[in-house]
Amino acid sequence: MLRSVSIFTIAILVGGPAVAANCSYGHSTSAAISDPALQAYTLPSSTALSVTPQPVYSEPVYSDTANVVTFTDVAPASEPVVTLANTQPDIVDTAVSAGSFNTLVAAVQAAGLVDTLKGPGPFTVFAPSDDAFAALPAGTVESLLLPENRDKLTSILTYHVVPGKVLSGDLAGQSFSTSTVQGTSVAIDGTAGVRVDNANVVTADIETSNGVIHVIDSVLIPGS
Repeated sequence: MLRSVSIFTIAILVGGPAVAANCSYGHSTSAAISDPALQAYTLPSSTALSVTPQPVYSEPVYSDTANVVTFTDVAPASEPVVTLANTQPDIVDTAVSAGSFNTLVAAVQAAGLVDTLKGPGPFTVFAPSDDAFAALPAGTVESLLLPENRDKLTSILTYHVVPGKVLSGDLAGQSFSTSTVQGTSVAIDGTAGVRVDNANVVTADIETSNGVIHVIDSVLIPGS
């Protein structure tokens, strides 16, 4: 018994900012890409494509002479729609998988900020490494993780977060202050590397689905 089915072809349209889904039953549609100036669009490796609705198959048609059963495609009621899904991990999942932000992840969980940092953002996070937390005075981290110190912990963590996605190239050669999610301003100096208050950015531009992470070598304390 043989079964013949339609094959969907996803094509990149050169000369127009769209991704097209072409189906063997003759239907074609496209999903616009947000940048109208694009002449060609290359899908990132982190982007998944799906096409809905799926084709519907008719009742099998039997052929006595060839002893073959053929399933014929029937076009769905609506045109197929191309869905672009970003499979890149968010800020929290990126920090968890890195393995060098265990203290930061525990602090984010204790402060109840997981859902915030998994939200749409975008956010720029200046993320202290485990070594940065270890350099704090003995007992500081343990004290901050206590339930009664949740407000203080939240204030410290949100001081490390700036609204919007800011890459290191955006900071090069500049020195300024910018507002944090905590509400006060943090000083950024990009004239020689990148410094945030008294911390150095040691690894820059870890891009995520909802922002970017810059690794810093010390913990930022508001008002210090």
